[in-house]
Amino acid sequence: MAADDSALLQAAEAALRQAYARYSRFRVGAALLTAGGGLYRGCNVESIAFPVGQCAERNAIAAAVLEEGPSMRIARLLVTAEYRGQIAACTPCGACRQAIVEFGADATVLFRDAGGALLVRSAAELLPSSFGFGDKG
Repeated sequence: MAADDSALLQAAEAALRQAYARYSRFRVGAALLTAGGGLYRGCNVESIAFPVGQCAERNAIAAAVLEEGPSMRIARLLVTAEYRGQIAACTPCGACRQAIVEFGADATVLFRDAGGALLVRSAAELLPSSFGFGDKG
């Protein structure tokens, strides 16, 4: 973890405390740093109709796009989770991986393993064969 990642970790942990995880009790927080230097957060928001819930990572991406516009690029993204008050392992899901690659194919992604340590991967490592239309434009 780079020294400047402590701000990302603090932001993601603050975001997870705001999560609406009424059904699963699995709270997730994400924070991202854009290429332009912006810091944005997101938390998971569940719904009783499970498929319409929202992931923390995509909510953070939406917040960044809202502020910086559709050309926003992700430099670093950190996701953290807890289950019933204990740190939990949590990698971005497939849909979030695709969204991360869309806005930052060269982004660095940090997430917790089962022991609570932060792992560091590139977006391309997490989704090596991402979907695209060729020109991505």
